[in-house]
Amino acid sequence: MSSGPRNRPDDDVLTGAWSVEAIRAAEHEAMAHVPPGALMRRAAAGLARRCVEVLDRVYGAPVVLLVGKGDNGGDALFAGAALARRGAVVRAVAGVQDERVHRAGLTALRAAGGRLVELEDVRERPAVVVDGLLGIGGRGGLRPDAARLALAAEQWRAHGSVVVAVDLPSGVDADTGEVAGAAVTADVTVAFGSLKAGLLVGEGAVRAGLVEIVDIGLSFPAEPLARLVTADAVARWWPRPGPSDDKYTRGVVGVAAGSEQYPGAAILCTGGALSGPSGYVRYAGAARDAVRTAHPEVVSAPSVADAGRVQAWVVGSGLGTDDDAVDAVRQVLATDLPVLLDADGLTIVAREPALVRDREAPTLLTPHDREYARLAGDVGPDRIDTARRAARELGVTVLLKGYRTVIASPDDAPVYVVKAGVPELATAGTGDVLSGVIGSLLAGGVPPAEAAAAGAFVHGTAGRLAAEAGPVVASRVLDHLPAAVQRTVR
Repeated sequence: MSSGPRNRPDDDVLTGAWSVEAIRAAEHEAMAHVPPGALMRRAAAGLARRCVEVLDRVYGAPVVLLVGKGDNGGDALFAGAALARRGAVVRAVAGVQDERVHRAGLTALRAAGGRLVELEDVRERPAVVVDGLLGIGGRGGLRPDAARLALAAEQWRAHGSVVVAVDLPSGVDADTGEVAGAAVTADVTVAFGSLKAGLLVGEGAVRAGLVEIVDIGLSFPAEPLARLVTADAVARWWPRPGPSDDKYTRGVVGVAAGSEQYPGAAILCTGGALSGPSGYVRYAGAARDAVRTAHPEVVSAPSVADAGRVQAWVVGSGLGTDDDAVDAVRQVLATDLPVLLDADGLTIVAREPALVRDREAPTLLTPHDREYARLAGDVGPDRIDTARRAARELGVTVLLKGYRTVIASPDDAPVYVVKAGVPELATAGTGDVLSGVIGSLLAGGVPPAEAAAAGAFVHGTAGRLAAEAGPVVASRVLDHLPAAVQRTVR
């Protein structure tokens, strides 16, 4: 994929996802310099190649194309023609009136031996279903005829058909990933020219399946809406000790978490910090005896004031919201150090936003949806815009937790999206582990957005490893962190 001029030094290890507006502009620019229909031919060729890869055999394979009136329908028809020429039995079913189907694509399909039929005429379960009902301009859900075909695709998929989406699954909003009503669930999505942001977040991330980008010659001079975090990017950001480093120069992270009631939060958070790149972990709080027992490497103190010097603070997990907890949060935020706030720390800040809004030092908030609602209002269907809204309003970096983690900076830079995790990570205590890992990265000098992205990626990898071994609980995620770091950072 051509992504135009580089905007950041890490663009070569990050995959950009653009808005519909930017993609339309890139397509318009490209079409001015190539023969008519060239982009569609390139797209159809890549789509047909991917369909061949998922078929056990092409000759005689039953293939159904679900086509709408737009270019996505044309892409599907031209790809179907290519498959028909190789001996596949290709049938197209229209989600619009026949006269609105892409004429050139339908002519090519018929010339290759394919046919346009009614849904009721499809008697044999297709090996592959190609979803070309609706493109990136679709908004507000599928109309009834298209919705009926989306349901048919779901039923075929349930019985073993492979669904391949053209550019994005029909019914998914290309910018937000929102699904309003019926939609297609794809096993594979073949995205033309670039990722669409809606394939990374919201329900679109679930519906897209495996996403493959086909280069059709688009160029994007502007920054993307989002950047998908990769293992190569994390490996580049992750600090590594040199021969002259000692435990102090590698970074000292302070952890103010846990309480007499919730000592486990302190154990999990400090454990996460120990698996990061910093060389020294200091704990401050009422759970210091439990922390010393679980992690003898951690130096503990009764309070933030007694903790000693650190390069970054992690505060909030299991801390409580009483006067002592509020004092701890205030003391940490009064420093000129990077601070990560989670859990109870977020509750305290939600009551007094000026604690972070007026802060000049880097501040990172890590809310889940309900915590976000207390901070900045309800989480809407556009999770990218949601994360950006709080980052702008509060002047902080925001890590919005979820099936896909979204990280937004206060300067409106492209958001980072992390998809390394698994749904099983939605269990008590895993966020405490994540906070510790990110805090260690902050103490190691990594900027807040990159620290959040790298920590979330490694944490997600540890969750995936834990899920492969059995039920996921926070302590098992912690146990798998060293392997996740090794696998990612190498």
